[in-house]
Amino acid sequence: MSEPTEIERKFLIRNCPPLDGFHAEEIRQGYITGPEDSTEVRLRQKGSAYFITVKSGGTLTRAEHETPISAEQFETLWPTTKGRQVEKTRYTGALPDGRTVELDVFGGTLTPLMLAEVEFPSPAEANNFAAPSWFGTDVTTEKGFKNKALALHGLPYLRMG
Repeated sequence: MSEPTEIERKFLIRNCPPLDGFHAEEIRQGYITGPEDSTEVRLRQKGSAYFITVKSGGTLTRAEHETPISAEQFETLWPTTKGRQVEKTRYTGALPDGRTVELDVFGGTLTPLMLAEVEFPSPAEANNFAAPSWFGTDVTTEKGFKNKALALHGLPYLRMG
């Protein structure tokens, strides 16, 4: 049995299109692990669902294990993430090529940050992806744009190119 893997690219948003047909969901997530830890342990509330996730280091390809937990378990662990949290609205929709895009619009101190993530079945497909014109800079390999880094350090210098 192979390890679950996430292969995704992440982009800053240049000009947000109308989000007609996109599904919106409020997300809050916090990190149990600290900045020096190479593995990340995250709590996430997505709508009325709760998860604990373990992710390996990496940029384009990372191991990912997500497990549903109860609201009570989430609320018990949530205080351990103080100072390492993000809140965002995730808009999920389809790109013209049929791929799913997740557009995260961050709130609080991370406003006006907007990031789009697109997942792929293979690194080759990820590397051959032609981003739509409303996507900006590819920040897949920029550690400052990982959610954990955003939760710990706030907004990095924004290059909207």
